[in-house]
Amino acid sequence: MSARRLQSFGFVIALLCALVPQPARSLGRDEPFIRRPYPDTMGGAWTGRGVAYGMHRDGQRPGGKSPSRAQIAEDLDLIAQHWSTLRIYGTLEPAGTVLDVIAKQHPAMGVVLGVWIDPEVDSTGGVVRERPEAVKANRAQIDAAVKLAARYPAIVRAIAVGNETQVAWSNHRVAPSRLIEAIRELRVRTREPLTTAHDYNFWNKPESQIIARECDFLMVHAHPLWNGQSVETAIPWTEARLAEIRALHPDAPLVLGETGWATQRTDTGDEAKYMKAPSDEATQAAFMAVLEAWLVTRPLPVFVFEAFDENWKGGDKPDEVEKHWGLYRADRTAKPAVAHTR
Repeated sequence: MSARRLQSFGFVIALLCALVPQPARSLGRDEPFIRRPYPDTMGGAWTGRGVAYGMHRDGQRPGGKSPSRAQIAEDLDLIAQHWSTLRIYGTLEPAGTVLDVIAKQHPAMGVVLGVWIDPEVDSTGGVVRERPEAVKANRAQIDAAVKLAARYPAIVRAIAVGNETQVAWSNHRVAPSRLIEAIRELRVRTREPLTTAHDYNFWNKPESQIIARECDFLMVHAHPLWNGQSVETAIPWTEARLAEIRALHPDAPLVLGETGWATQRTDTGDEAKYMKAPSDEATQAAFMAVLEAWLVTRPLPVFVFEAFDENWKGGDKPDEVEKHWGLYRADRTAKPAVAHTR
């Protein structure tokens, strides 16, 4: 059998084995636990500067209309000019299209693949109810992650299982035991380094240790704007939060999974309560300038939040902050901050 046929045959066998469902609830923790290193270089080049990518445009949304392949290709052409690594938040379509376009057009680009995990029980009003639709959705996310990691092993650099599922303010809190089950299952079924993504205000608490011990690295969200900081205090504040987490988890590598600056916000509710600095394009550009200067001094993998404005997010108010974190506007025109990215 030729080498090429052997390689193809091996790939098929690996893919089939990866797709075999695993009894997650019977899986224990690996002992000794050996961390899989986060791949922050490729071919000797630093790949630590990344960006979060939400691909839905105006008139599109998760669970609704999806972007076309041509639109995704246009996005990736813009992103590839500034960043070498993407972070996406789910494994269902159009995630597969994103990875396929990268494989064909930007093969040097890497992806941290997010596995969206929803709560499988609802305890509203003190009554615990099972959510079979969430169980089914979580299973689809996990199985798709396995399939995509096997199909694109050179592109999927790491897998983030769950996003902000443990912090008190999350609207999709998941039981720690269920999150651990999902991480352990993916450890058996994939080869990539694994993490779960959380706000700094979870990772700096002792209760985070039970989950941190399951992770190859910790993906930390730290948003100075949401925490009352100015551009001048943003980096010292971020450094202090990371130092707290390192003190609690001295053996765990850190990746800054989200940081950024929004360009619009409302003057009501939590946005008015917690955000003290201006939210406009000039201030976003100033933040990006200090962030880039800081990254020159330290090899910390960072994902800027985020590539494009996403007007489907949040409520009906057009200036709601969740819609306006992009370094590009929703129409894909660049904001001034793009000029400060390397």
